[in-house]
Amino acid sequence: MIEADEPTLAFDAELDAVGLACPMPLLKAKLELNGLPSGAVLKVIASDPGSQRDFRSFAKLAGHALLHEEENDGIYRYWLRKA
Repeated sequence: MIEADEPTLAFDAELDAVGLACPMPLLKAKLELNGLPSGAVLKVIASDPGSQRDFRSFAKLAGHALLHEEENDGIYRYWLRKA
């Protein structure tokens, strides 16, 4: 549920990786990004706390932009713009 004061971030595709352990959220995100055009935004939802480190490193190394990340009640959300 979106709260009134939460920013609404647009995305082109969404990946639900809740319940998957490291490294599966990242691997599934890589596969999803491969099918998207450059500049598209992928929203990833994960429950693995290690995904924070993974997505930050991945974005930096792969040249993608990590536009936003948030955590709420053990659920992590990431918005990645494909390079």
